[in-house]
Amino acid sequence: MANPLADLQNQISDTLKRYQHRVDYLAIRLEASEGTDIFIRGIQKESHADHQIETLSEDVSLGGQVRACYKGGWGFSSFNRLSQLGDRVEEAVTAARLVGCEQTELAPIPILTDICQLPLTRTDPRQIDLKDKKDLCDRYIEQLLSVSPRIATTSVRYSDCAKRLLIATSEGSFIDQSWVDLEMRFAATARDGETVQTGRETSGSRRGYEDMTTLDKQVKSAAERAVEALELPSVRGGAYPVVIDPILSGLFVHEAFGHLSEADMAYENPDLLEVMTLGRRFGGEDLQIFDGAAPQGHRGSYFYDDEATPATTTQLIENGVLVGRLHSRETAGRLGEAATGNARCLDYQHSPIVRMTNTWIGRGTTPVDQLCAGIKEGVYARNWLGGMTNGEMFTFSAGEAWMIRNGELAEKVRDVTLSGNVFQTLADIEAIGDDFYWDESGGCGKGGQNGLPVGCGGPSLRINNVVVGGEA
Repeated sequence: MANPLADLQNQISDTLKRYQHRVDYLAIRLEASEGTDIFIRGIQKESHADHQIETLSEDVSLGGQVRACYKGGWGFSSFNRLSQLGDRVEEAVTAARLVGCEQTELAPIPILTDICQLPLTRTDPRQIDLKDKKDLCDRYIEQLLSVSPRIATTSVRYSDCAKRLLIATSEGSFIDQSWVDLEMRFAATARDGETVQTGRETSGSRRGYEDMTTLDKQVKSAAERAVEALELPSVRGGAYPVVIDPILSGLFVHEAFGHLSEADMAYENPDLLEVMTLGRRFGGEDLQIFDGAAPQGHRGSYFYDDEATPATTTQLIENGVLVGRLHSRETAGRLGEAATGNARCLDYQHSPIVRMTNTWIGRGTTPVDQLCAGIKEGVYARNWLGGMTNGEMFTFSAGEAWMIRNGELAEKVRDVTLSGNVFQTLADIEAIGDDFYWDESGGCGKGGQNGLPVGCGGPSLRINNVVVGGEA
């Protein structure tokens, strides 16, 4: 009996052999995916609640990409018919030879053949009917709307995606890797006259469909926070000592520090490369920061990246000192460092670039209930509402916040934004909590490739002198 995978592997191998003498490096990546996308809005009307379906789809796709490198120049081509493979390889090889004029420098990696699957521990979402998934979204829409008549609009997004990747290189690697990813996003907007407040929640999983069916408490919490915030006073703007929960810690380390650790950012920006000099101190002795796809069970986990580099765990900051950064094979080769397995692409239509996987701050030793001790006036912030970064500057909006007075939580406040310079903020971390939480809700964007699954984690942090936005 014919073996389809063996036949495909032979076809790819023969194609690589025909063209590899014309370039320094050649890689073929095939991708098969199937998934569901549902997006529903809920609108509160005088007599009833209206559900508006904006997206309800099940998709199956098959495609591939070819990457060729010659004298440091890259050629890229994508396709969605296997019969086009030869033509697309020719295109990528020709493009690489046209632009190449330097030297190809790719960090060495093990040459392996491997078949691996990230196992589900619960039900595969492909076994669930589309109607059942829509009914789940409707249930959550109803829960959001039922919290209060002041909830004006709501939204629920459900997505699942099963992927299988085949990666073959002219060096001899052949990787067959697959996984399933799920995510749900919820939002509720409350209105009272001109005052508008929004609550958000996001949840993701690589364990199975049941993880998406038990989010009732989390969903209602988003709407309850939006309604409650209508009555809260705004925080008075200024610089405060701030305590943040693990979710905000994970967001901070990913957005504010993690992107600066991606070596293509530094490689393309000499000023940033000078700032991100290995051996430079950024924080106290107890500060440890990591990134890696090797820890299993998280949304940024895998066995191999999209260049067939084995997954690793990279320590970025050790005892407050910068000791590592995240690499593709090219950035590692250019900077004379080891490949870390962080070359990722959103799908076959995009070329792999340096991306975070699971990024976290190591657990500290300060008991969480002591983080507020000694703060005469400060802010405790938890969960996230939104945020943005611009180089080393960041601004995040907290989902909930309280004033800290004389070491105790006091009145709740709204409209809390936290801003600062990431390097100064790292230096201003005064205490690291002994708690820890993994947030699996992340979808990272970079270089036009948005929504790449990642994990973020960390403990609660006490940070001195954070600029908190609010009323003057």
